[in-house]
Amino acid sequence: MKSNCAFDVGWGRLIFGQTFDNLSDLVATLREEGPDRRDIAVYIDEPHVLLSHAPQEVFLDPSHTFRLNLADYRPSERPLAGFVIRPLASGADADAINRIYASRAMVTVPLQFFQSERSPDPITYLVAEDETTGRVVGTVTGVDHGLAFDDPARGASLWCLAVDPQARQPGIGEALVRSLAEHFAARGAAFLDLSVMHDNNQAIALYEKLGFERVTFFTVKRKNPINEKLFAGPEQNEGYNPYAQIIINEARRRGIMVEPINPGNGFFRLSFGARSVRCRESLSELTSAVAMSICDDKAITRRIVAEAGVRVPEQLTTGVPMEEIAAFLKRHGRLVVKPARGEQGRGISVGVTSLDQLDAAVVEARKVASDVLVEQCVEGEDLRLVVINFRVVAAAIRRPATVVGDGSSTVLELIEAQSRRRAAATGGESRIPADGETERTVHDAGMAMDSVLPAGEELRVRRTANLHTGGTIHDVTDMVHPLLVEAGIKVARAIDIPVVGVDLMVKSPMEPDYAFIEANERPGLANHEPQPTAERFIDLLFPLAIPAGVRQVMEAPQARGDA
Repeated sequence: MKSNCAFDVGWGRLIFGQTFDNLSDLVATLREEGPDRRDIAVYIDEPHVLLSHAPQEVFLDPSHTFRLNLADYRPSERPLAGFVIRPLASGADADAINRIYASRAMVTVPLQFFQSERSPDPITYLVAEDETTGRVVGTVTGVDHGLAFDDPARGASLWCLAVDPQARQPGIGEALVRSLAEHFAARGAAFLDLSVMHDNNQAIALYEKLGFERVTFFTVKRKNPINEKLFAGPEQNEGYNPYAQIIINEARRRGIMVEPINPGNGFFRLSFGARSVRCRESLSELTSAVAMSICDDKAITRRIVAEAGVRVPEQLTTGVPMEEIAAFLKRHGRLVVKPARGEQGRGISVGVTSLDQLDAAVVEARKVASDVLVEQCVEGEDLRLVVINFRVVAAAIRRPATVVGDGSSTVLELIEAQSRRRAAATGGESRIPADGETERTVHDAGMAMDSVLPAGEELRVRRTANLHTGGTIHDVTDMVHPLLVEAGIKVARAIDIPVVGVDLMVKSPMEPDYAFIEANERPGLANHEPQPTAERFIDLLFPLAIPAGVRQVMEAPQARGDA
């Protein structure tokens, strides 16, 4: 067995404790950790002794170690539904892995590391690929201990299991774990180990279901900024939702005082020096009552942004004569019916094609607001631009809720399962309502709620892409067309609002065609990670708290989004 093995896996090193005879050498190896990397010392038999060598520098990781005996493992007979598992094959795969890592707040891997020659290679990368779109929706990494350090126990370990939070197919994580286990079993490995956070109950339940059992090995890490939340105690959480909490966390990181006001409704006060600002999530005192009123009334919003040169779809109100509405429907074929006031997609019906459907849609819309708008239905994808201080800081395509069949579950069962997964991925903020709009969408697709959807077949169950009704969000900040950026800034300036979510209907985020849909005065900043939305929000509120390095970048001419 090789001695003092510290094996590089891209995001850091695996420091195998069983290869060290001297704990002082192990601590010295931990001290060699590179910047922005996360080294992990594993298989530590006496962590309390190791910590005594450097109590100010290292800490005991709050994770459990689980082991799967590969001799007892039995593969699943259930076929995969809508995705395939395969090895990493290209630079695009490597980019996709880093995208998923970033969405899960994990340390990314330099792209050149994926392409490095290691012969024989102890590292195995597997990805889950959506059969329809070709998009990578999950990944897992395995390390062969025999190839890494001549392990006499013939072990292997699993790392970085991550599933795209926007993935629609069930069972991706389980399939990745099973595929890795079968890969190492075929190589002659005796066991597969993994480390999991003690409170990750969902992951622990999956591993125990697959036959993993707890073993008494411990993990030690360095006290660095990446690991801070693991050794500094849990972040304070007074009951705020993710949209408020992401702002509160960023404020506290900068030494800004946070005073809870009404956690249930997202209200808090931020104070830094002599400056104090009250907020409700991303809505602050810097947004005027006039700007908020404009956003609240969709008809007024449309008129103001149209006057600023922003392209808007044709629209009328239900207060006009029925003959005019019928002619409007005949002219456009498909309509959107929505309350003049409201948020989170409530009361909106998309794709209305008949007067009977229009009557029913108006009834739903009036449950939210008495005034109802009828609008030309523009085909395309829903693009959300987050504009802070008149700069676009994030852009994302929002897609309606979609389920994927497994050949045995009904549409309703698939919706309920997908709704549970979306709720778990968003802290309870995203669920698919089993309401009339969902039933109409399913019916228009030729299905019923009690129909069994064939394995691998996709079914869109909502027409609107709102997160709160089960929609998914896909970051496109780095590829959005300049004219779309310009439109977002025009909307913000026309309303004169410092923080706003601008919704556009686009053919593609890389093309200039668009139609303005609406403006949201309280956009959910937590929906756009890894983009620095909370950071830019705090920059706006407290310019003196901006780190010097960030201020220099923001002041550079090329950084100005409105130049």
